[in-house]
Amino acid sequence: MGAVRMILTILFIVVCVTLVVLVLMQEGKSAGLGAIGGTTETYWGKNKGRSMEGLLVKLTKVLAVLFMILAVILNLNVF
Repeated sequence: MGAVRMILTILFIVVCVTLVVLVLMQEGKSAGLGAIGGTTETYWGKNKGRSMEGLLVKLTKVLAVLFMILAVILNLNVF
């Protein structure tokens, strides 16, 4: 059982480091003064889901869920 726990711990560390890197790669969500005039709705703002920023957001969500699941599994002391 020790081998399974070791593998899960290594996977947990990899997920943690990857999650930190993905969060640091993302842009800030503050719109600034441009939001007052309504000029923030550009082509890139409308199609953000298909851009690299949208991919980073999706990957961050998936890794956050995986982080939570691994944290709960490692805390159960089953292994």
